[in-house]
Amino acid sequence: MSLKQWGIGWLCCSALLLTACRVVDLDENGQPIIPPDPNAKASFANQTPAQIAQQTWNSKVLTPAQSHALDSTALKTRAANANNESVFVKVQGKVDSVSLDNERERTLTVTVNDQPLQVQVGPMIRGNAIRDATGYKFEDFTNQVQFAQLSKAYNREAVKHLPKVDESWQQQPVTLVMAVTMRNGALSNAAAISLERGKP
Repeated sequence: MSLKQWGIGWLCCSALLLTACRVVDLDENGQPIIPPDPNAKASFANQTPAQIAQQTWNSKVLTPAQSHALDSTALKTRAANANNESVFVKVQGKVDSVSLDNERERTLTVTVNDQPLQVQVGPMIRGNAIRDATGYKFEDFTNQVQFAQLSKAYNREAVKHLPKVDESWQQQPVTLVMAVTMRNGALSNAAAISLERGKP
């Protein structure tokens, strides 16, 4: 290859490389700011469970719970064959009773498919029903402690959005959206997500 041909080839390669490059902004530390890949899986590696719960409450909990919650009939069918599965449920009915024995763990009882169901309304909520009903899997997180603590963070976030329940709620009509865990036809760990009084 002659010197002239080599020079032309070098110029062509340089032009191609330059057109393929793009200028990126730098952050305060001089590191390139790379825009996120829209197809990349969400990463929670640098977030606390509380931050995840706050940022995803509407998108992962409230909106799906209100728009895709099972009604009593669908719940009965689904629960019959479920083993340790959590789902969102919406029921309308009457509060049969309110338990205030433990100020930290208040519950109300509603009838679902002819069975009484205790629903946790805070200020402390136990269990993984809310987290698991969102569809999150362990594989979505690189830190198993973070995944475990997300349940507590979601439970605390739920309480922030609930009205305080007292004796005046007894025998009142309510619309209740909750997360519940199904095991061999039985319901457990029911946790309120939204609660409205006075709706038949």
